[in-house]
Amino acid sequence: MLAYKSTLKPLARELRKKMTDAEQAIWSRVRRKQINGRIFYRQKAIGSYIVDFYCPSAKLVVELDGGQHYTSEGKAKDRVRDKALADLGLSVLRFSDTDVLKNMDGVLSVLYEKTRNPPNPPLPKGGDRA
Repeated sequence: MLAYKSTLKPLARELRKKMTDAEQAIWSRVRRKQINGRIFYRQKAIGSYIVDFYCPSAKLVVELDGGQHYTSEGKAKDRVRDKALADLGLSVLRFSDTDVLKNMDGVLSVLYEKTRNPPNPPLPKGGDRA
């Protein structure tokens, strides 16, 4: 289980209640193990961030980006965030809200591909790989 700031939990709960149209569209397609039998969580607190969707067995974060992510400031924040998540061993996939709403089949195709084969197994508790 990945550590997270406990102060983020109420905000994550609130975000789950107020999903965007794109988030709702993706959630309806990834929930209940519809993608390669993988569990996805929505608005999941990881480290200092709340990610849109998280698939622990694939070590995959899926972010849906609205317009604010395409500004210089938004891109810089996303680079820092993606680096922090990568440092935790996670891969980050980003899709625009428009991609989700207008090209759902393409987005799902990428998700199927990225969750097909599991990443390296997690390290055993308290040790290195044998």
